[in-house]
Amino acid sequence: MKRVIIHTDGGCKGNPGPGGYGAVLVSGRHRMELSAGYKHTTNNRMELRAAIAALAALKEPCQVELHSDSKYLVDAISKNWLAGWKKRGWKTASKEPVKNQDLWQLLEKVMAPHQIELRWVKGHAGHKENERCDELANLAIAGGKLIEDPGFIAG
Repeated sequence: MKRVIIHTDGGCKGNPGPGGYGAVLVSGRHRMELSAGYKHTTNNRMELRAAIAALAALKEPCQVELHSDSKYLVDAISKNWLAGWKKRGWKTASKEPVKNQDLWQLLEKVMAPHQIELRWVKGHAGHKENERCDELANLAIAGGKLIEDPGFIAG
């Protein structure tokens, strides 16, 4: 299996508000950068979309080391929250509907072919690739070609 290191970040100008994500994928000497901006969304949705976009870009099953500054993303997978939500019919431990269910289901689908190790990194702490992902997310927001986030529900 190819080894791929992925860095992701997402953010919003206001939460909710206009948002974007950035992702950097590195495999050997190959590097790919991804980003997109959305008209109205949340920080958490952009963190999830960054991971989804990066994993969806992989053309074959890979051994992935995914770095994110989102505890929401990292903990949901590494602490098995996702498995618990599914087991309870997409309800939290407090029986509330899981937020961003559409993206969690999509993330689960794009994760399936890969062996994934998640690593949390402190955001805005000078980590080169995390800073680049943040820059890509902000450039996507500022770029003016914002798309709809069909699963976002204002609440």
